[in-house]
Amino acid sequence: MALISTLGTVPAPALAIRGLAMARGYRTLFRDLDIDLAPGQVLQLTGPNGTGKSTLLRLIAGFLKPDAGTIRWSPVPDEVSPGEWLHYSGHHEGLRDGLTAQDNVATLASLLGGDPARTGAALGAVGAAPLAELPVEVLSAGQRRRVALARLLVAPRPVWLLDEPFTALDRDGQALVRQLIGAQAAAGGLVIAATHQPLDLPDLVHVVLGGPAS
Repeated sequence: MALISTLGTVPAPALAIRGLAMARGYRTLFRDLDIDLAPGQVLQLTGPNGTGKSTLLRLIAGFLKPDAGTIRWSPVPDEVSPGEWLHYSGHHEGLRDGLTAQDNVATLASLLGGDPARTGAALGAVGAAPLAELPVEVLSAGQRRRVALARLLVAPRPVWLLDEPFTALDRDGQALVRQLIGAQAAAGGLVIAATHQPLDLPDLVHVVLGGPAS
């Protein structure tokens, strides 16, 4: 099934990171980190566990403040909050077990300023239409992940930050994630994904934390 629009109405900004540094306790995760990313590009973050991939995503999302350096988006109007143009998808799906898949996605659409009327199409696009009336608590980990992915479609955003988006997904689900990321970039969006899974996308930007960039 063709994917519905992922981008939304706000144009994707460019990202410029300069001299970024972050430590946890007495351990430096990274320092002097410079990254440039333009609309239509995908950045893949890799590196051993504990090198700061999730921390970097949270810094970019604005949930944490760096020890040094700057993270700048441009152009972003002052009156537009990050929540209006940025999706952060972490390790937890943010789904309510007692609600059906359909009600979860419709609720997320409302909370994120999206369109609940897109719920059916979004579930269909991520291969979760047969799960619509089932409570999330009975779904497998892979099925829950598919339902969570539907939020990207019911409340489109130009920027996606994805932390291990392939977790718990089978081969078809992993192909779907690649298709979603590719469609977002092709539409002029910007994606940053922390994953060791191959993305198989043209012009991929790759940053290795705890090692050299490739």
